[in-house]
Amino acid sequence: MLRPTASQRLNAALQVLRPVLDIVEKRVDDVEVPAWCERRGWAAFLSSLGDEDLRRCEEQGLSIALEALPGAPADLRELARAVRSATALPSLQAQSLPLPEPWLRSVRARKREQLGLLLGALARMAAHAERIVDVGAGRGAFTRLAARHFQRAALGLELDAERVAAASARLVDDADDPRGEVAEFRASDVFRDGLELSARDLAVGLHACGELGDQLVRTAAEIGCDAALISCCLQKISQPARAPLSRAAGGTAFSRGILGLTNQTAQPDGVETSLEQTQSARKARYALWRLLRERGLELEPGAEMKGINRRRAHAGLRSLAESALGLRGLSAASDAEIAHYERAADAAFPVIRRLNLPRALLARLVEVSITLDRAAYFEERGFHSAVVILFQRAVTPRNLAIFASHAEERLPRPDSDR
Repeated sequence: MLRPTASQRLNAALQVLRPVLDIVEKRVDDVEVPAWCERRGWAAFLSSLGDEDLRRCEEQGLSIALEALPGAPADLRELARAVRSATALPSLQAQSLPLPEPWLRSVRARKREQLGLLLGALARMAAHAERIVDVGAGRGAFTRLAARHFQRAALGLELDAERVAAASARLVDDADDPRGEVAEFRASDVFRDGLELSARDLAVGLHACGELGDQLVRTAAEIGCDAALISCCLQKISQPARAPLSRAAGGTAFSRGILGLTNQTAQPDGVETSLEQTQSARKARYALWRLLRERGLELEPGAEMKGINRRRAHAGLRSLAESALGLRGLSAASDAEIAHYERAADAAFPVIRRLNLPRALLARLVEVSITLDRAAYFEERGFHSAVVILFQRAVTPRNLAIFASHAEERLPRPDSDR
């Protein structure tokens, strides 16, 4: 049986998503029941969920957990089943390459697994490439490994000059490798300078954020070179909304706020922290938002963290308030203020978590739709494409990969559907 094309999968996903765009467009910012929830009559059911049922929904995802919950509204159940079907992409059961330990110095264990799996998936594409171009190379681990493993010229492009310097320094440190290395790194703003590719290149973006992923797709399709993309942080765009690339998307655009929703992932254990720690950090951010608004600042939700590393939220409200108020030139929060907003968050955040469940249900659907839009764009320009789940969520929840080539035999072959 022929697998459906990316355009066909995209059409199926958007048929589910378009009627519920009002849900993804309106964040659950406070305890007030959002209009989309009120209209559908879901508030009573969501509010009645006990703590164990709430946790199960956040761990498994509402699309799965809802089947076992009594009293769920019929239309919510139907939506959950439709989302589960539309997001069921084939997985790639690739073998992680056993890379030599000296090649992996300073590379974290979770990143090592990603690198090994991606290199294994790229084998046929790399065999036909004259050069591998790593777009958004960071500190260069993939660039170095691709050059060594495939014995191909590899170019790492990165905006941050400090990261380029660090990556280049590693080349000097590794110069005694007997196999040699043909990697290089270049500081480049691809939006200003363009992305220079040739038809014999293999362009790769391992977690190319936001519009960088779109730039890779557009340029590779125009040049006609093979490409692989695992996207991340879709909300990192310079415009208020992301316009679709493909004709198949029918003009469906997503605002930055909707794109940020794709970072919400249901799983029992977080990649960096536990579910409890993740929710505690979100509660601290909510408390900070309340505090800043009471100080007279008009902030959209999420803007409270501007200029602050998101990991700082794990330290709690006091630490966040110190940073946020200092950045804005405001006086430090008193002990009474901190205690007041911590109590307010303790009362409000459980309500917000429950009301947010239907919106979180649609997060993966938005991510899948954007991935399929990119793949459909390749197909509309004569490419073959494969859209697969490349990594287990425990490795990274940003695990959707596109492989595109004019030669179908170069694409990795999915082994199963999940």
